[in-house]
Amino acid sequence: MSKKHKHNRPEPETLGLPLAGVDSHAHVDLVDFDADREEIMDQALACGVARTGNVFLGPEAYRKNRQLFAHRPEFFFLLGIHPGEADTCSPAALEAMREAFQTDPRLKAVGEIGLDYHWDDHPRDLQAQVFRAQLELALELGLPPVIHCRDAFDDCLRQLLEAGFSGRKLLWHCFGGDAGQAATLLEHGWTLSIPGPVSYAANEALRSAVQVIPLERMVIETDSPYLSAEPWRGKRNHPALVGFTAACVAELKGLPVEQVWAATGRNARAFFNLEDI
Repeated sequence: MSKKHKHNRPEPETLGLPLAGVDSHAHVDLVDFDADREEIMDQALACGVARTGNVFLGPEAYRKNRQLFAHRPEFFFLLGIHPGEADTCSPAALEAMREAFQTDPRLKAVGEIGLDYHWDDHPRDLQAQVFRAQLELALELGLPPVIHCRDAFDDCLRQLLEAGFSGRKLLWHCFGGDAGQAATLLEHGWTLSIPGPVSYAANEALRSAVQVIPLERMVIETDSPYLSAEPWRGKRNHPALVGFTAACVAELKGLPVEQVWAATGRNARAFFNLEDI
């Protein structure tokens, strides 16, 4: 059989979604978008993505790249030191973050911050120290943290509970766990962000979890340029493609995609306290 149609992927415009969705987590400032950033941002709006959260990976990235979005009011910002870059956290870096949050109303959350045990070259004790410092900053600022947790669920949960975040506003970025882990996070009043891998047929644990996570406790994200949903798996992710994640969630929950799209958009606006534009 010919394979010439193998890469005929539907464009996100074909979903026909209204301008009501939110991509809660993207990295549009990265070099992956230098060649076509404006087109990518235009396409997101054309595909119904009303707001996009750009995540700056540290105060230097924020300082250098925030002007990329000066003319793009649909973007709001997150700022945090990723656990993989814990060695860049210094008193000066934390102070730069504090000043940024105090002066830029587009900064809505401290993140992504957390623990990542996937790689052996990121000392866990240093990650924990930097995570703790940024959780304290979030409490000081009265802003929610957005959590990065990879292969470190128990330790991440323990630190959050020790820091007093049970019952506080918190977003678990790129949730990839099972139904039991989802239930634990929900018990503490937290919101879960569902990424593109929910669309992968082999990802049975996450797909089962999504079926039991209440829609009102859920947002969706691309984490672009990473983790594209089917049918764009393996290609560069970007905010317009978040509609395919909504479509998969809708299928798993037996709901119309427009309902999932509108609800997750409302949830994200409420979580990040997004003003109308």
